[in-house]
Amino acid sequence: MTTALLHVSDAISGYGASRVLLGMELRVRAAEVVALMGRNGMGKTTTIRTILGLLPLKGGDIQFGGRSVRGMPVYRIARAGIGLVPEGRCICTTLTVEENLIATQRPPPGGGAGWTLSAVYELFPRLAERRRNSGGRLSGGEQQLLAIGRALMTNPRLLILDEATEGLAPLIREQVWHTLERLKQAGQSILIVDKDIDALARLADRHFVIEKGRVVWEGDRDMLERDRPQVLRLMGI
Repeated sequence: MTTALLHVSDAISGYGASRVLLGMELRVRAAEVVALMGRNGMGKTTTIRTILGLLPLKGGDIQFGGRSVRGMPVYRIARAGIGLVPEGRCICTTLTVEENLIATQRPPPGGGAGWTLSAVYELFPRLAERRRNSGGRLSGGEQQLLAIGRALMTNPRLLILDEATEGLAPLIREQVWHTLERLKQAGQSILIVDKDIDALARLADRHFVIEKGRVVWEGDRDMLERDRPQVLRLMGI
């Protein structure tokens, strides 16, 4: 079995005395796209925050690249090679598009060309057109593209997207899915949270459904098609 790039093992986490994750299990292999699905409030964002060290791990372990990151400061986990596109985008509205991108730039692990300004602008020509505009003057869709570009500028080994297309216009949603397909073809490892089960079925190699802090269903795309009624019920759709 291929060693996982990310392995969340029996993770327990939450907010203060409240436990949200109650034995979370999740794996993402190199060059794999994994979807994390479930109803609101079931622990998807908590899982991401725990992976990144934004919430303390109170039980279990998280390994990235074969090394435990439990107790590591957030900046060291990020530098290990995890790039985040957060829910709500969280770009700096007072900086220009280009300044937002440059602010997060890191060289790729092991050298090589990696993601540069020109590469991000080639991926998102609209950002090149708006490069001198402040983040606050962008549309919601443009801000989401900027958030993806900003994460790519960290040259991540693993790209995590939380609610990747929530609140976006249909055309922008299609652009995001097309972009993620291109990244997948280039071998980028991706962990994605979204509610569009049809798009996830096309993109992701494996799917995890979480309920009350635990994975209650796991499978590949063929299993998802077979068990779609069950998965839809678990997602509240």
